[in-house]
Amino acid sequence: MKNSTGVVDDTGMLAALLPDGMVVTDPDILAAYRQDRAQDPDAGTALALIRPTTTEQVQTVVRWCAQHRIPVITRGAGTSLSGGSTAVNGAVVLSTEKMRELTVDTTTRTAVAQPGLFNAEVKAAASANGLWYPPDPSSFEISSIGGNVATNAGGLCCVKYGVTTDYVLGLEVVLADGRAIRLGGKQMKDSAGLPLTKLFVGSEGVLGIITEVTLRLLPPQAPASTVVGTFTSVNDACRAVLSITSQIRPAMLELMDSVSINAVEDMLRMGLDRDAGALLVAQSDAPGPAAAAEVAIIREAFETYGASEVFDTDDPQEGEAFTAARRAAVPAVEKIGSLLLEDVGVPLPQLPTLIDGVAAIAADNRLMISVIAHAGDGNTHPLIVFDPSDTDEAARAQVAFGQIMDLAIFLGGTITGEHGVGRLKKGWLPDQIGSDVMELTATIKNALDPHGLLNPGVILEM
Repeated sequence: MKNSTGVVDDTGMLAALLPDGMVVTDPDILAAYRQDRAQDPDAGTALALIRPTTTEQVQTVVRWCAQHRIPVITRGAGTSLSGGSTAVNGAVVLSTEKMRELTVDTTTRTAVAQPGLFNAEVKAAASANGLWYPPDPSSFEISSIGGNVATNAGGLCCVKYGVTTDYVLGLEVVLADGRAIRLGGKQMKDSAGLPLTKLFVGSEGVLGIITEVTLRLLPPQAPASTVVGTFTSVNDACRAVLSITSQIRPAMLELMDSVSINAVEDMLRMGLDRDAGALLVAQSDAPGPAAAAEVAIIREAFETYGASEVFDTDDPQEGEAFTAARRAAVPAVEKIGSLLLEDVGVPLPQLPTLIDGVAAIAADNRLMISVIAHAGDGNTHPLIVFDPSDTDEAARAQVAFGQIMDLAIFLGGTITGEHGVGRLKKGWLPDQIGSDVMELTATIKNALDPHGLLNPGVILEM
């Protein structure tokens, strides 16, 4: 059945093809799936919510949607910060939250996971088998593996251990016509054919729906030594970062500015210096005497660039407390006001210039912008604080949002290091990658999804 606009609205046909209760049309439930964490104000209302448990069920949904030209919005845990899983009017929201099977193979050091598992659950399963899954976005406890793969998520240990794509060996993907394909596998080396596995990692659901991931696991991480430095200014802290990364690759090198320090202190009451301009948290997990050598390099850089206090510890609990403080920065700053969350990255030598530029943008637009960063790899998260009920301030926040991305592009960087382009940043993508690459991107999208049904409006214009 079609409504007056020609859109199919009788989901009973689809419901008959799936287990009872899998197709949800309750308006109150659909409302909860309109937006992700980006809170896109332009979110639509879906025709139905579907929560499959198997690849075959995903295929059934996609085939039905392809037949009736119904868009499909793939959604994981809904933690996207770029509007990557915002609902579209008349679309089907396909949530992978109930796809939760997981097996760990200690012989091949791999995990085969369905996309609905949380990152933390994969980590725990790996640890229970004497192994380690390194990618660790700050949202690791609430973000899904499927979403991590779709956005090529990073995290705190990226500076040494890389991002999600470095741990994806294989995928099962449902294409826009309903075919399910397997790419890669458990083998560590594979040069057969085009590297299509990597094409789907970071593709944000516009090329296919990921229904299974084969992940590379490592031996357990060695116990880490933690070094914390308190600085008068963010610029001094950035210079210390450049000194450290020119000599070693630490296991972690994270930055918090004064706003985030005070917000975290308000929330956790852990004794952080409220007068500090910046805080750096670094870790070394080098083996044996090498750890002491790396700690010495980190301490020397902190002291050389004006740290008023330097503290180091080999105690795992003390180290984890500072790691937890950094992970808490976004929710802590969010208590001050609504946030527009940036995710821009630059080549490391440009890090001080980027942070100085963000401060100037904040002043020009009369806004509070807190900066936290995976400083060791140049990926920053400027957090624009604003009151959405203040129309003028909300408009200035949007201006600042674009100016920060313009600045990152000008400095040879990127509009997103780990959160994805989604719907909120696609307007700036051509400025970063250029018209030829945009054309190539559209060509690939059209080849795999000629009717534009998968996550329409993500990365590319609808």
